[in-house]
Amino acid sequence: MQKCATSALHSFLCQHGEIFLPRQKELHFFDNEEMNWRRPDYDRFYHTHFADAPAHALWGEATPIYTYWQPSLERIHRYNPQMKIIVLLRDPIMRAFSHWRMEYIRNKESLPFAKAIREGRDRIKSCSERTVHNRVYSYVERGFYKPQIERLLQWFPREQVIFLSMVDLWTRQGALLNHLCDFLEIAPFETLPERKMIFSYRDDKSVPNHPDAEDIRYLRALFQEDWQQTIRLTGCRIDPEILPDGSFAVKI
Repeated sequence: MQKCATSALHSFLCQHGEIFLPRQKELHFFDNEEMNWRRPDYDRFYHTHFADAPAHALWGEATPIYTYWQPSLERIHRYNPQMKIIVLLRDPIMRAFSHWRMEYIRNKESLPFAKAIREGRDRIKSCSERTVHNRVYSYVERGFYKPQIERLLQWFPREQVIFLSMVDLWTRQGALLNHLCDFLEIAPFETLPERKMIFSYRDDKSVPNHPDAEDIRYLRALFQEDWQQTIRLTGCRIDPEILPDGSFAVKI
């Protein structure tokens, strides 16, 4: 999912000798609504990104919106029904805040977080699901993981999908990456990649770096049922990053 350390995982996987990922992290191929999906030109618009891949390497890419953008998964299945899917999950409250903060710093969002997660949701409800509004303003909607996962599992069998926790990526990096190598049926990392935070947008000290208590309570109530159902569905830990008293459970 977006804002769940996918840039970090992309960087780590690029350092494995049996995996090839393009330098450009998000290819946005399967969510491209300008593509002729009746006759998609894979060679021209997709395979060119993998022209430098070694002959023995697994090809991969990281475009987090694929789980959220509804037509994407059917298009991926049509391209390769044996595709293995890696899904990174995170506390949906901090995912929403991190998403908002990115768009606010990019000047694509003018509403404060409190308004963006409440009345700001009307911007999505009032337009087609395949518009730019749904890409930018979906702070709350992308945090409802269960329907996205159920849609994914309609197209790909459970054994082709692995669910990972962003917190585990930072706190149990070696164990998680080796677990992922087992899933991909490749050798474990000979040397663990450098562990560092990777920011995909310009930091800005003038923008808040955490939500306030009222917004946390609001989102916790909104996400609680989906959160618990997602844990049961995936068997994946999604630890809260913020405790009920407002303190951070995990320093990342």
